[in-house]
Amino acid sequence: QAQLVESGGGLVQPGGSLRLSCAASGLTFSIYAMSWYRQAPGKDRELVATINRGGSSNYADSAKDRFTISRDNAKNTVYMQMNSLKPDDTAVYYCHARFASVFFWGQGTQVTVSS
Repeated sequence: QAQLVESGGGLVQPGGSLRLSCAASGLTFSIYAMSWYRQAPGKDRELVATINRGGSSNYADSAKDRFTISRDNAKNTVYMQMNSLKPDDTAVYYCHARFASVFFWGQGTQVTVSS
C-alpha cells in the first residue's frame, strides 16, 4: 500500500523557517517525481515545487528564492525547506508522488504563518 506521510508543519512567525518532510512507503520512490502542493482556506490547491527523478526542480513564483525542494532516495523522503515565510504561505501543504499516470497524495500538514 503506497503511502505518503507529511510532517514538519506548525506555527511560525513571519520571516521564520520550517522544513517539511514527506516519507514515502510502498512505492519505488526513486522513479517518482515528487511535489509539494498547498491549499489555503477558500483557495484552490496550487503547485509549490516539484523535483523529478533526475533531481531537477521547479518552483511557483511565490516560492522562488525562498523555498528549496530536495529528495533523499536512500531515505524515501522528500523535503521542502521554507525560509522567509509570509502570512500568505499559510496553508495545508500536501506531498504528491507521480510516475507516469500513477500518483499518490499525502494527508497534508498545516503551516500557519502569523505574528
